[in-house]
Amino acid sequence: MIQYLNILLNARLAKMEERGATAVEYGLLVALIAAVIIGAVVILGGKLNGAFDTVNDSLENVPASD
Repeated sequence: MIQYLNILLNARLAKMEERGATAVEYGLLVALIAAVIIGAVVILGGKLNGAFDTVNDSLENVPASD
């Protein structure tokens, strides 16, 4: 009986260790996705700002129609 309980306890501990490893993997995945998003914003931020400025300047120069 004690051996059976020992096996159950070891199985439970192994399952908890897997759960911890999975949480770490998800954390690393979230960090990688955040880094990619930040990189895209940094790289494309200036280009998008220039595009919006161009459109804004073009719209300001259009005469208003009544």
